[in-house]
Parts: sequence; structure tokens; C-alpha cells
Amino acid sequence: MEMLSADGRVTVSGGFQRMLLQALLVSEGKAVSSEALMAELWAEAAPSGAANALQAHASRIRKKLRVIEPGRDRPRLVCLPYGYQLLMDGARLDATAFMESAARAERLRADAPEEAVSLLRGALRLWRGAVCGGNLGGPLGKAAAARYEEHRLRALETLFDSELLLDRQTAILAELREAHLANPLRERFCEQLMIALYRAGRQAEALDTCRQTWQCLVEQLGVDPSPSLRRVEHAILVQDPALDRGPVSAVHAARVRSHR
Repeated sequence: MEMLSADGRVTVSGGFQRMLLQALLVSEGKAVSSEALMAELWAEAAPSGAANALQAHASRIRKKLRVIEPGRDRPRLVCLPYGYQLLMDGARLDATAFMESAARAERLRADAPEEAVSLLRGALRLWRGAVCGGNLGGPLGKAAAARYEEHRLRALETLFDSELLLDRQTAILAELREAHLANPLRERFCEQLMIALYRAGRQAEALDTCRQTWQCLVEQLGVDPSPSLRRVEHAILVQDPALDRGPVSAVHAARVRSHR
């Protein structure tokens, strides 16, 4: 975990300090009780002097925050009667920047897909491996990791929809296949991959992708595909003209109109 400093970077590498700072960062400016932080650091095995140890770790983090370059926006660690709070004071997390860009891209997707793609490509470059480097800590870190990962997957879905709106299915096939294989139970990726394959003249592969996903859902979850996925499969089987334009949502809209 690194922060910009006057000398380049300040690294918080100690296990407990890192988990403490991480828990405060993912709390996004909210105060966190000492009890919650002790559970994050030690789970059920908190030492008898855990409160004092927590205070000592917080003090060391506070000293490291003070060396961040003067004049630069920097976080402040505040000690409260019941816990701690990390005030960002203008400093920004990569996660916050990512989610803001992704939300803006979602709003732009339908009317300005090119701009949405640019925003999302830039936002996704902020991801440099697993959330929190794979060291998730306790409940706070694990919950945040799940939340950020869901935002990342939704951003990918928006990116692929935007690229499909721009008729770039061939260019994103490899990315789409990778996303689908990494998340075989996420039907949206399957739908997008099926449409991209169909548009690329690979109808048999598109239908085979659906069959494999269907089998995976039955074997792992004991459920059939959603109506949404079945609509895309049917559209491919009947070669629905809606498949040749727009994202997945355009196919669903066309199917709804055809049943009125």
C-alpha cells in the first residue's frame, strides 16, 4: 500500500498497520468503532492489550501520513471516543475515481458510447491486480473487496455494451471470452459473447456458448438460465434482425415488442 510523499512514496507494509489503514480507507470516510477494527486485525484472537495495540498502530500510521508532501491533499487519521475515522481532505482513492468514471460512463452509454468506452478503458486501467493486493484482512476488507469487484464486473458489462453499440464485436471477442470464462455463472457476459459471435458469423459457437453456460448453471447452482439468456438464444436461432444492432438490451427490447 503506497501514498505519494515528498520523497516519492510512503509505503505501509507492516501487516497490522496495513490492515488497519486498509479498513479505514474502504470505510470511505465513515467512522469505524475500535471493536470493529480490532475484529479486523485479530478476529477472535485479540490479545489482552488489543486496545492499546490498536492505538499504537494508529499512531504509527498517523506519523506516516504527516510526511506526505506539504500542500498535497492528504488524509488525516482522527481518533474518536469510540474509534477512528480517516478524513480524505481532498485525497482520492483509485477505487473512488474508478467508480465515479464507471457511473458517468453508464449514463453516457446510450447517447455517447465512444466517450463511455474511453472513460471505462481509463477507469479499468486503475486496476492493478486483486483488490487490496489479495490481502483482504477481516470483514471490512472482505466486504469492500466484494463490492469493488462487483463494480468492476458491471463496468466491463457496460464497456462491452458500448463496444457493441459501436459495432466493434470482432475487436472485443478475446476480452469478452476471457470475462465469460472467468465468470461462467454471470449470464450477462454470456449474452454479450453470444451476440458478438453471432455478428462475427459464428452462430454455431454462439449457441454452443449458451449450452455450456446452461450446463454450468444446472450443475453448479441447480437452476436453468434466466429468461434474458433464453431470449438471446431464441433470437440467434431465428436470426432476429435486432441482433445486428445495439447492445444486449436492444435484443431484449425487440423481443418484448414482438410479443405485444
